Amino acid sequence: MKTIILGIIQGFTEWLPISSTGHLKLAEHFFGLKAPILFDVILHIGTLTVVLLFFRRDIKNVLSAFARFDFKTEHGRLIPLIIVGTIPTALIGFVFGELIEDVFKSVLPIAIAFVLCGIALYSAKAGKEKTNNIDYLTVTVIGIAQGIAIIPGISRSGATIAAALLLGIKREKAFKFSFLLSIPAIIGALALTLYTQFDELTTVGLGWTEIFAGIAVTMFVGYFALKLLWKILVKEKFHLFAFYCWLLGIALILLSLGVFQPFGFTG
Repeated sequence: MKTIILGIIQGFTEWLPISSTGHLKLAEHFFGLKAPILFDVILHIGTLTVVLLFFRRDIKNVLSAFARFDFKTEHGRLIPLIIVGTIPTALIGFVFGELIEDVFKSVLPIAIAFVLCGIALYSAKAGKEKTNNIDYLTVTVIGIAQGIAIIPGISRSGATIAAALLLGIKREKAFKFSFLLSIPAIIGALALTLYTQFDELTTVGLGWTEIFAGIAVTMFVGYFALKLLWKILVKEKFHLFAFYCWLLGIALILLSLGVFQPFGFTG
């Protein structure tokens, strides 16, 4: 049951710009739904599968261009851009990963991150969509945004799409590139964690049935969450997710400061 609940949380919050890692941390803190970091990463197999299915045509065209060493067509130009965008993400994760894991174990810093995420999401409203052209400076900024999103409470999709919109990228291109850029990041995180922490699965008693159940639920919920995000983005309502992040962040800050203690709620 625990893996199914975690799968629902992961699938729903991974693609909506409200931070899956932040919500998983909160579920662990308030409801005792503790699982090793490896299991959190394994759930990304489900979300990765959703991306591969949702953008299968673009991925096929990118791979076809790569096989031909074609870097001049529309999809071929994406290859070096994705590589360049992945570099700052990897560097931030490598340099600050352990520090962030230590700092964001308690509710208060996660709450502050949710508030900051809301600011980033709302600021996207100010973006003037004017081009589909993503250059190396633009992709570097988007890659940095993706790297910062390793902070629980900062949404990966929210940070990357908001950055692209603020830089003048049209919404369809921002949406598509954000998720294509997520593919190497997810694969890299999964491979590294599998290599370093695979034994943790047996120590916490998670079997293959629980693992596959979590992945399946994540895939099912994640597909509909991704479609929902696209519909909201098309309707120019992307910035409204900021209010959810602000409400959640402020409530968590007040909870952490003991404001709700007289009512029987504690952080």
